[in-house]
Amino acid sequence: MYTKDGEKYFILDAHVALWDARPENQRNVHGKQFIDCFYDYHRNLSPASELWPYEEYLYQGGERLMKDLFTDGYVDHAIFQPARLGEFYVNGFGQTQEAFALASANPDKLTYNHYFDPRDGERGLDRLRRDAEEMHLQGVKLYTADWHGDSRGYKLSDPWTYKYLEVCREVGIKNIHVHKGPTIRPLDRDAFDVADVDHVATDFTDLNFIVEHCGLPRLEDFCWIATQEPNVYAGLAVALPFIHTRPRYFAQIIGELLYWLDENRIFFSSDYALWTPKWLVETFVDFQIPEDMSEYAPLTTDQKKKILGLNAAAVYDIPVPEELQVANPPQHAEPQAVAVA
Repeated sequence: MYTKDGEKYFILDAHVALWDARPENQRNVHGKQFIDCFYDYHRNLSPASELWPYEEYLYQGGERLMKDLFTDGYVDHAIFQPARLGEFYVNGFGQTQEAFALASANPDKLTYNHYFDPRDGERGLDRLRRDAEEMHLQGVKLYTADWHGDSRGYKLSDPWTYKYLEVCREVGIKNIHVHKGPTIRPLDRDAFDVADVDHVATDFTDLNFIVEHCGLPRLEDFCWIATQEPNVYAGLAVALPFIHTRPRYFAQIIGELLYWLDENRIFFSSDYALWTPKWLVETFVDFQIPEDMSEYAPLTTDQKKKILGLNAAAVYDIPVPEELQVANPPQHAEPQAVAVA
């Protein structure tokens, strides 16, 4: 819990990971390209005091994650959002077993989301059913630009993706997190386009589609979709660090999100270990939209509380102490499933 000026904030970090990008796990040059791109984001958007040595960035491990998030970082609960990237890393980039074991040992602090790839076909459907039962999954994280053999990406609107989303509905996975943001070398930019979100959000109204990185650099496209689709949410991973290097740009991002969506559909995300949550929480609580950007309304304390944790807690049914609630807590409807033609 974070406290500032007499206000208490419930912090739910909706996007964290445990990864292994050490040379021995890199399958090819693309594994190095990927983590180097991550590190460029880290060093270009972080305060000098928060920079990590490159070697530490390759792998953190569970003990350091627990310290960075829960001892130092004010986080009350966090959600793992892994990326497989099996074409680039021998044992995958996101460390499934390590992250799942850590979440299982700390269920009051951690929720584990998994992944699927529709290009795995029928065998992947069976595996998704098993994973959902064994891991008690509430959500998945999808990388539509991930490589798979000769394929360099897929769409949410592909027929096979629909089969997987139908299994998600069947087994109770209701939260579909999708990387729709800045490209990461060597992945292809167009495979992260947000247009397919509109398609699936219409056809799966009983699922929540959390668009990680809020579609950047396609913020306008994302906002026009999300304002029409009440089951589409914005994750602030990657957007938040601009609060340090480009505060007016961040003011535009958060201002547009609040204008087009509402204060109940925006999630705080540190994207650990790209960045640690401590400085992001502190800076966001203190942040205010510049007065000369008058097309945007000032940020209220209750809006900040919702974004920092209450919104994601409501979607994931994570209990929040009464003293940390707001007068008008986030409400998320549970629409009935509709048949997909």
